[in-house]
Amino acid sequence: MDAAAFATKIRSAFAPCSLGDWPTPLEPAPALARATGVAGLWLKREDRSGGNKIRGLEFLLAGAAPETVFVTVGGTGSTHCLATALHARRLGHRIVLAQFPQPDTVASRAVGAATSRAADRVVRARSQLGLPWAVVRAWTHARRIGTPRWIPGGGAHPRAVVGHVLAALELATQLDEPPDSIVVPLGTGGTAAGIALGVAWLGWPSRVVAVRVAPFLVANRWRTTRLARRAARFLEARDSQFRIPHSALRIEVVEGLGAGYGHPSPAGERARLIAAEHGLQLDPTYGAKAFAAIPVMQRVVFWNTFAWP
Repeated sequence: MDAAAFATKIRSAFAPCSLGDWPTPLEPAPALARATGVAGLWLKREDRSGGNKIRGLEFLLAGAAPETVFVTVGGTGSTHCLATALHARRLGHRIVLAQFPQPDTVASRAVGAATSRAADRVVRARSQLGLPWAVVRAWTHARRIGTPRWIPGGGAHPRAVVGHVLAALELATQLDEPPDSIVVPLGTGGTAAGIALGVAWLGWPSRVVAVRVAPFLVANRWRTTRLARRAARFLEARDSQFRIPHSALRIEVVEGLGAGYGHPSPAGERARLIAAEHGLQLDPTYGAKAFAAIPVMQRVVFWNTFAWP
């Protein structure tokens, strides 16, 4: 079965809601490739359809009862929180968020302001240590106004990973041959896990280079691989054709965090400026740090995940 047919089969089996405009464009970037020493560079423009989080939300928000109140967690500049709030509201649901502070940047301010407008309530912790109490308060408020339903931070759930598997299958319809590497930011891991699963099903030799932009406890190879394997079992239970040997998962985690989550890094800022000179806008928390780690002398697909509000 080819990639397009299998993607259609998956969508039919899981019946996700429709939130994005697929496929997202795959753009060749020869001038930017020359500027960064890459043999070939393509940009997977997830930002053109609202960002990478929408892929998973199509599966996480599907089939919810009208009285559902979604509850999730993230930083004050979390694109996951913003996307969940916007699309839960679009589907007629309510949304309550628990958030921890992250460094103030142009991107985080824009995301935070848009999130505050979209959510029914935002419970903000004064520090990361106060986040558990903020989650309790958010859940309590959700129970007062409806039936709460939890979405893990970043949408890191096997069901959401299926959406990113579809993204990898989509990529197969846009390229004539596999790239050497696919570079993606690594936060809670759902996007990298889904791409790795899709690449494994396709039988590609490509490496998934996951650039760590969040603390090690959250963003690490073990957690990402475990999430991929859980999603694989989730798919296998519904379609026996989706059988992936564990050895086929090629996830290489590269350090890119710098001073901490949300803090711009020197390497990331240099990469962001180079990208801007060639018309590519990157955020300092995810995209810039990931772009700084692109391997030279390879044919690379860069997964541009951030959508500016």
